Amino acid sequence: MENYFRLLERNHHWAESVRREDPEYFARREKAQAPHFLFIGCSDSRITADRLTGTEPGEMFVHRNIANQVFPNDLNVLSVLQYAVEVLDVKHVIVCGHYGCGGVKAAFADDVHYGLVDYWLADIRATRRRFRPQIDALPDPGARLDRLVELNVLRQVANLADTVVVRSAWERGRRPLLHGLVYSLHDGHLRELVRGVDGPEAALAILRDAAGLDAHGNIPIEP
Repeated sequence: MENYFRLLERNHHWAESVRREDPEYFARREKAQAPHFLFIGCSDSRITADRLTGTEPGEMFVHRNIANQVFPNDLNVLSVLQYAVEVLDVKHVIVCGHYGCGGVKAAFADDVHYGLVDYWLADIRATRRRFRPQIDALPDPGARLDRLVELNVLRQVANLADTVVVRSAWERGRRPLLHGLVYSLHDGHLRELVRGVDGPEAALAILRDAAGLDAHGNIPIEP
């Protein structure tokens, strides 16, 4: 319980510190949010969307799960997506993975099972099977894991583009633009994998072009 009580104590100190430095800080936050971004990231405790992007509360709507997955039958992510696109009118939806992702690492081994988590990892394992020759051609185990992290991000951007929410928005001539990023715990930098996907044709090209993706490189998709 000591850590729990320390958490509450830190909250109190933080709130008082913020109030001293900026007396209107919380009054501003009480107003309606108007974020430009929906950030779909990993649940990893080392990945905090606002901190790694330097954004303030209210600038980014956030959804997190293990290995930043976007499933067509996941009511959680679909509800977040619908609210972000149709109510908050976000202009950008970002899928952000990270190198060293434990979920992707767990999915790398087909012969190891984790119970319920196996269902969650199924799409990553399918991506690994699809790109197995490309992944296995890399000489280093770390590079192979990094490649699967990247391919998983691209896969989830493609899944995102295939949701009813995004397709309906595009059909109405509205955004959002879809982006795929990967975060490096080593140096703190975000690296672009795909930028500005704004329609079905660009979405279809994501995994097709992934076969030519260099490690930590970019896929040139124009908005």
